[in-house]
Amino acid sequence: MAGHAWIGLGLLAALGAAGVAVLGRLGLQQMDVVLGTVLRSLVMSAVLIGFAAASGAWRNLTGGAADLSARTWLAMLGAGICGAGSWLAYFAALERANAGPVAALDRLSLPLVFVLGVVLLGEQAGWKGWLGVGFAMGGAWLIVWDQLAP
Repeated sequence: MAGHAWIGLGLLAALGAAGVAVLGRLGLQQMDVVLGTVLRSLVMSAVLIGFAAASGAWRNLTGGAADLSARTWLAMLGAGICGAGSWLAYFAALERANAGPVAALDRLSLPLVFVLGVVLLGEQAGWKGWLGVGFAMGGAWLIVWDQLAP
């Protein structure tokens, strides 16, 4: 990977995800899960359209310069469906449980993505990565188990 900027961006993504958990839990105290997810999606869409317009990416799409393949459209459609289902399940879980354990379970996406990247995308993984998968799974289990303990 070129440079190390991805590390800062990854940490920024983690901070944003933490905000989703905490603020989502607060917001769901007086709101239906589906409506909360819809409102979050609308806000996200508005912010993202603003970024796309400011960066010129929106102009590339609407002007035909993007020339996207059917495979690309299908992949993004699938990602959108997966994301919507994930958000609905996440907010439904936040409505029923504390933010920490819900976020821990949600972060099991990390080992799942790691394994699927190796199996489906042919990505390379060394022993340190596999050890990290084990730690991530163990850490999530400990956080959830702490919540379940009497």
